[in-house]
Amino acid sequence: MIEVQAEPQPFVFDPGHVALLCIDFQRDFLETGGFGESLGNDVARLRNAIAPTQAVLSAFRERGWTVIHTREGHRPDLTDLFPAKRDRGNPSLRIGEEGPMGRLLVRGSAGHEIVPELAPQPGEVVLDKPGKGSFYATDLETILRARGITSLVVAGVTTEVCVQSTVREANDRGFESLVLSDCTGSYFPEFHASALAMFAAQGGIVGWVGTSADLLDALEQSPVRTEKAE
Repeated sequence: MIEVQAEPQPFVFDPGHVALLCIDFQRDFLETGGFGESLGNDVARLRNAIAPTQAVLSAFRERGWTVIHTREGHRPDLTDLFPAKRDRGNPSLRIGEEGPMGRLLVRGSAGHEIVPELAPQPGEVVLDKPGKGSFYATDLETILRARGITSLVVAGVTTEVCVQSTVREANDRGFESLVLSDCTGSYFPEFHASALAMFAAQGGIVGWVGTSADLLDALEQSPVRTEKAE
């Protein structure tokens, strides 16, 4: 077992049953010309999560542990896009409309892809989802159960939307989640802080909150394992 310093108490996981979940590190959210910027957001605020997530990704890859990437986006015909989502707010461009990186949040467009710094490697799961939560309308739970995963280390954007939705879904399904505060981010710093506080409140009612540094320190003190759980 590996113990990581975290709030509200240490996060303990079995290295044979853990996965890194990287949520929506997509060009549409982290780069100019994408969906995030169309909403009037400063996308640079999310890019601080890239470097620490790279370090965690490297550690998981070195050990041969499960890595899962998610991408939020819709079918090209938009048959999986509810009007309630499409018509929300007052963006300069709406989902499905043509932007500098292709149609916004549409599968197959350049903006839908994960940023190059965190691009998936062969053999890593890439999960496309039409909603905010990673379990909604996907086979994520099936993948986790099939691989014997019980613990999730979570990185991604944005903290208060897709990350929070996913961690709450995971909690309801019996998975334990460690959210890495420096590997997550929001366009609104106050929302980021608030979401992290909610995860760890009331004795960790939703999950645990830690840092990449504390996780990597814990891993360095444990022998490197290269086999996956069976």
